[in-house]
Amino acid sequence: MPEAITAEQFDELLLGARPMIDLRAPVEFAKGAFPSSVGLPLMTDQERELIGTCYKEQGQDAAIKLGHQLVQGDAKQQRVAAWVAQMGVRPDSIMYCFRGGLRSRISQQWLADAGYPIAFVEGGYKALRQHCLTRTEELVAQLPALVLSGRTGTGKTRVLVDFPRYVDLEATAHHRGSSFGKQFDPQPSQINFESALTLRLLQLAKAGNQAVAFEDESRLIGRCMLPECLQAKLKASPILVLEDDLEARVERILDEYVVEATAVREQRLADKQVAFEHLSAGLQDSMYRIRKRLGAESHEEAQKLLANALQQQSLTDNFSAHKDWIRYLLNRYYDPMYDYQLSLKQERVVIRGTANQLRTWLAENN
Repeated sequence: MPEAITAEQFDELLLGARPMIDLRAPVEFAKGAFPSSVGLPLMTDQERELIGTCYKEQGQDAAIKLGHQLVQGDAKQQRVAAWVAQMGVRPDSIMYCFRGGLRSRISQQWLADAGYPIAFVEGGYKALRQHCLTRTEELVAQLPALVLSGRTGTGKTRVLVDFPRYVDLEATAHHRGSSFGKQFDPQPSQINFESALTLRLLQLAKAGNQAVAFEDESRLIGRCMLPECLQAKLKASPILVLEDDLEARVERILDEYVVEATAVREQRLADKQVAFEHLSAGLQDSMYRIRKRLGAESHEEAQKLLANALQQQSLTDNFSAHKDWIRYLLNRYYDPMYDYQLSLKQERVVIRGTANQLRTWLAENN
């Protein structure tokens, strides 16, 4: 049998994007895995539950016996066939279960019997997950950080990806970060978000120790929480403030949150009316969720402006009325909130300017 993949090889394993067969049950895989993992379970959720109950009540030997009874014949052949198919596409695949124990050894033997020797991860998912958490803390401490800040709509994400070294937290979290930032596809699990972040930091550290740019984020991006070590790092790092005028920001928000969002829904849902209703419900829900922070009077006015914009879009396919509620929220809510928050960390601001001015500063100072 191939030797197990040990902790000393975990960085290389992640950086190499080596395919990993995750043998855990679907319910375990859904909670989180690693960027190159594929869920090909040894047991179904129901089988796992039955074996777990047997283990608690009758012990390990009885649980092993039950496992072999449940996964035999056609069930065993189907699962081995799925692993063989994966090995046929990527013969460099490895496998892991939760702790690198019995599930890994049984699956490894079955696959070897089918003519496909395969290595497994020593310590399994648990060890590799702990490695990711530890490495994230180490790399956040090791790599200097820059924080790209700016009022809502300045296009921070578009500027961020022009930097030579960056982590796009919003892309990793699949959320734009604001109350209106929910996207069509769901966010990753917290574990998947953290695993992807670890991989990105490993890639950057391998390339060098120069500063890494992050967008200025709160502790939550949608429902994905930044690791505490990264929250602390961003709160202590130099700030670059991106500036743009109000109307340019209104246009940019309109394009990203309404025009592009409508196009995505029309493409994915294949029905223009259904797509509009999906967009409308999302925007109205986002508006409702900031009602307390807006205050009753401002929220009521913003709602009216949004309702009018949606009506105009529905009747005429014209998006321009959306500018009214966007502009209103920037003036009444987002800009004052941002300006106040920035006033609390003025001592860390190293430059304010346009996208080009920030790029020039970065080239001269990094």
